[in-house]
Amino acid sequence: MNGRLAFRILILLLLIILSTYLFIHFDLYVLFASRRRLIEFVNTFHPYDEIVFILLQILQVVAAPIPGEVTGLIGGFLYGPVLGTIYSTIGLTIGSWLAFMLARFFGLPLVEKVVSPVIIEKYDYFLEHRGLFVSFLLFLIPGFPKDCLCYIMGASHMKTWHFLGISTTGRLLGTILLSVSGSYARNNQYRELLFIAAVSCLLIVIAYFYHDKWLEALKKKHIISEKPQKPHRDQN
Repeated sequence: MNGRLAFRILILLLLIILSTYLFIHFDLYVLFASRRRLIEFVNTFHPYDEIVFILLQILQVVAAPIPGEVTGLIGGFLYGPVLGTIYSTIGLTIGSWLAFMLARFFGLPLVEKVVSPVIIEKYDYFLEHRGLFVSFLLFLIPGFPKDCLCYIMGASHMKTWHFLGISTTGRLLGTILLSVSGSYARNNQYRELLFIAAVSCLLIVIAYFYHDKWLEALKKKHIISEKPQKPHRDQN
């Protein structure tokens, strides 16, 4: 058992070293931070740019600190609302699955390297108790760290096919909104873009200020539902 653990830790260290080298050598983080650079980068791979875009979506999930909103907007900008949503969903699903399986293979040593202790402490209650509906809400509601959740769920007892269903459907609404926004930006439909941006900002602000209260309320509700019910006494 100790030999297997040492082998996994060795592989984990090699992956961290390789990932760090690639990010520094190719300036990948700068690439993700600039919409213009990212669009130019994807277009240079034509006619295989769709594959490159999907790979970038996979990468931004596995490298959890990378913001995913940029790639989501670019999907709609380059491919339109329908294909942008499809390509983004393919990449996000594969990336989520990879993050989940990496956490399942390496366990907490990897999760603690990728995810901050504050986030782990905040969300592990729901994952330990296998709350599928609550986990779905965490992916659905804006403001929750979805990429980090993939790693945390991988270290839980959640079944893989449950996770894939939750993460894919939970991300879908946000993916559609980003793809539509990117399409509007390309077609200079600024009125529609402003409306979607306003709605998205409102949801994000609400989630930012209230997500801790929602988590606490869900936790209390879950605890109450788990308490054993006292048997009713028969009245003579």
